[in-house]
Amino acid sequence: MLISRPIRSLSHVIVTVFLVLASPVLAFAETITVHKTPWCGCCKHWVSHLIDSGFDVVIKETDDLAPVRSSLGVPAALTSCHTAEVDGYVVEGHVPAAEIKRLLAERPKAKGLSVPGMPLGSPGMETSHAPDQYDVVLFSENGVTRFATYVGAKLVPLAEE
Repeated sequence: MLISRPIRSLSHVIVTVFLVLASPVLAFAETITVHKTPWCGCCKHWVSHLIDSGFDVVIKETDDLAPVRSSLGVPAALTSCHTAEVDGYVVEGHVPAAEIKRLLAERPKAKGLSVPGMPLGSPGMETSHAPDQYDVVLFSENGVTRFATYVGAKLVPLAEE
């Protein structure tokens, strides 16, 4: 009987460690590589948004993002101020972290997501002015489809199309 007590304690420790490591909050630590220019302030704010949402972020600064976008297949009409890569997908612009997580969970056949331009109120573009409505678009070789719509940080339910 003296042996069973330490074994029981050890098994409790193992179960506790497993539960902590298996926790969805702690388990999500997807690494995203962000290509940005050194002088862009909104890019820094978007990176903070990603970190606050559980992403590990690697920053690669460059003076010219055009070659990065070209090599990753980002259409000119969908560009913004920064480009990211995560698990085989491209993320262009101020895409909310929730939509990146959805992309990674659903794994659609696509190149990635974009929020074209720099809409006010999008992650990294927060302001005291009224936020813009903007679309998060999914893009592939076959074209572009709406993935989500937001007004600032608020998701707008999509109507049946």
